[in-house]
Amino acid sequence: MRFGLVGSGFWATTVHGPGLKAHPEVELVGVWGRDLQRSSVAAAQLGVPSMVSFEALVESVDALAFAVPPDVQVSLATKAASAGRHLLLEKPVALDSSSAQSLTAAVGAAGVSTIVFFTARFSPGLATWFETLAGGDWEAGTYVELGSIFQPGSPYAGSTWRRQRGALWDIGPHALATLTAALGPAVSGRVVRGRSDIVNVSTVHANGKTGSALLALDAPPESRYRSAGFYGSSGVSLRPEGPPDVLEAYGRAVDALVASIAGTPHPCDAEFGAQVVALLESLERQL
Repeated sequence: MRFGLVGSGFWATTVHGPGLKAHPEVELVGVWGRDLQRSSVAAAQLGVPSMVSFEALVESVDALAFAVPPDVQVSLATKAASAGRHLLLEKPVALDSSSAQSLTAAVGAAGVSTIVFFTARFSPGLATWFETLAGGDWEAGTYVELGSIFQPGSPYAGSTWRRQRGALWDIGPHALATLTAALGPAVSGRVVRGRSDIVNVSTVHANGKTGSALLALDAPPESRYRSAGFYGSSGVSLRPEGPPDVLEAYGRAVDALVASIAGTPHPCDAEFGAQVVALLESLERQL
């Protein structure tokens, strides 16, 4: 499958690009980004051409992988879907539900396949845990992630959209992808803001089960932490310790897109991504 990479920043050059280059069923055809000079550097680093325009990249490929801010991603991905290209997207797929719905409409009209890279859902080290969750009977769940990404030297310190939107939009999608895996679709939620950018989220799911999430991007470095767990008649199930192997997870996301094109859909698609955006938007209005 011929892939194009949209983006030239840290995540594009350390995850998307190497992940596509390493995949045995993928040919990385080229890179395009909004800053053509940075795109040239990223393309040289990956050993592929730097494309002169987004349109030129779209014309050259079967699928596109996106590593750009969400508001940039959704407009470009909608154009790519309309051109019949399959999509490997980042979370959140957009920063408002109207744009997310336009993307899913374009995807549906074109009949293309999509995967949203919710990292943990594709991690080999967490696959067994997610299978256990899917087969269990759970009453409630919790998700905690305290990040400290704006410290000097962090590759995300200059991320404008993360500073503007905070943990709710950056970590919130990961929390919802985990909670819904065990509790089913989330239909509503409430949120309270704490000090700094801390948010406390409560979710209600279609079957009456409930979840909670404690999220922060600008926590003190000493307090960085991630955990998740569920309880119910199946007992207690805690997320295995340790961070996911991001490159292995990315390879599995590519596998899922290939399988989806062949007729085996995956739950982490653009439609699910749009559902996440709709809930995040409703929570943000409360803040």
